[in-house]
Amino acid sequence: MTTITINLNNVVRLSEDQFYQLCRDNPDIKFELNANGELIVMPPTGGETGKSNAKLTTRFVLWNEQTQLGEVFDSSTCFRLPNGANRSPDVSWIEISRWNALSLEQREKFPPIAPDFVLELMSPSDSLSETQAKMQEYMNAGVKLGWLIDRKTRRIEIYRQGQPKEVLESPTNLSGEDILIGFTLDLQIIWS
Repeated sequence: MTTITINLNNVVRLSEDQFYQLCRDNPDIKFELNANGELIVMPPTGGETGKSNAKLTTRFVLWNEQTQLGEVFDSSTCFRLPNGANRSPDVSWIEISRWNALSLEQREKFPPIAPDFVLELMSPSDSLSETQAKMQEYMNAGVKLGWLIDRKTRRIEIYRQGQPKEVLESPTNLSGEDILIGFTLDLQIIWS
C-alpha cells in the first residue's frame, strides 16, 4: 500500500474543525493534512514496522515514567502545527510545562503544538524524500530534535533546531541529548 495525497483545495479548504470531524467520522483511516491543505491518507503499517514502533514507544514511555519530564505520544496522536499542517509522528514527546499550558479542550482534540521531539520510523510504503520533507516541516514548526530511522538501510537522520541534519550509518545507540535528558535508545531493538 502507498500513501495517497488528495488536493481538495479547489473544492474545499478543510478547516481545523472539519478535519477533526473527518478523522472522527472515519476512525479506521489515518489522515494527515499538510501545510498546503492537501489531505494525506496513510496506509496501515505492516507487522515488522508495527512491532518496531511498539518497542520504540515503550522505551520512551519507560524513560518518561522515571523522569516525569514530559508526555509521550504514539503514532495515533495528531498535532496541529503552527503552519496549519496536522501531523502524526510515530513517537513524540512534549516537555511537561508546555503540555500543561494547553487547555483541556486543546489536549482532547488535535493539540495545537509542535512536539519538542519527534521520531519517524520508515515503513516499506514510505518515500524517503517525503519523510525528509515531513521532518523538515517539523523542524520549521519548532521541534527541537527529530530522528528519522530507516530500518532497511540502518540509516538514521538526526534533525536539530538550527543545524544541518546529521546522517549516521548503522549506529548502535542514540542519545536524547539535552532534549530527552538521560535517554539513550539501544538500536538493537530495531536492527534485530
